Amino acid sequence: MRRGTESFLGNEVKRIMGSKYRQTVQGYSFLMPALAVILVFTLIPIVYAFLLMFFKVDLLSGEKTFVGLQNFEKIFSDPKFWAAFENTARYVLVVVPVQTVIALLLAVLLNSKIRFDRIFLSVMFLPTLTSSSAMTLIFMWLFNNNGFVVNLIRDLFGVKIQFVTNPDLALTVIMTMNIFSTVPHFMIVFLSGLQDIPAALYEAAAIDGAGKVKQFLHVTVPQLMPITFYVITMGVVGCFQIFDQAFIISNGSGGPQNSTLTFTLYIYQLAFNSNDMGRATALAFILGFIILAVTYIVNKFLKPDQING
Repeated sequence: MRRGTESFLGNEVKRIMGSKYRQTVQGYSFLMPALAVILVFTLIPIVYAFLLMFFKVDLLSGEKTFVGLQNFEKIFSDPKFWAAFENTARYVLVVVPVQTVIALLLAVLLNSKIRFDRIFLSVMFLPTLTSSSAMTLIFMWLFNNNGFVVNLIRDLFGVKIQFVTNPDLALTVIMTMNIFSTVPHFMIVFLSGLQDIPAALYEAAAIDGAGKVKQFLHVTVPQLMPITFYVITMGVVGCFQIFDQAFIISNGSGGPQNSTLTFTLYIYQLAFNSNDMGRATALAFILGFIILAVTYIVNKFLKPDQING
């Protein structure tokens, strides 16, 4: 009897283990196509790029010469790197707060059930649906030396301001364009968060004597902090990756006087103008490290889990 029981248990264990093994194999077989795509198009290029940044690479001939850390030395000693760093930092520090605040205020306005809110929402969302290249061309038409805005200011105030060709104002045009095109998207994100806030919180605040402003500051803003964290993080990452607007407005030069030169445009210049893929790859890794560091800092000072907890 005992032997029969042991034999039965042994067979049952084998059956269960065999079933689990088959399930595991079947699961991995379903994952294999996705894992293969990630391996071929993500992991292998990252490893290859990491190795590439220690070489001087001629893009046309494919010739590689090991140079160690010289690519980084050349980057940090290049004035264009620091110009790109300053421009990108200014871009992030201006665009992210402004687009976040405007998007939040517009979302609050839409959530207050204004008349024609659907029409307003549809019109506001059009810039997000417009391609970045088309939006850049529109802004160039508005702000170039004979553009609509320049002529309007001249007619009203008798002063002709050069925006695109002025080193002090060219980056401002790109900032304005980016804010105009990204605010609608983040407005929708905030609006979805506003509609999830329980009405009971506002009712309790009203009973305690809180007006609209206090309700906004002490109910709306704290409840939206996780979404605000998302908006700020995505805004920072997007601003560090700015390329097409700066490329089109400056015709790829980053001018005037490097005033519109960004990290990604500088990477493009190193790779395709200077024909130095190794240095371009090194700069790309520097940019990635900066994005990770800034994202960590944002996460450190604005923690959604602590706010909700």
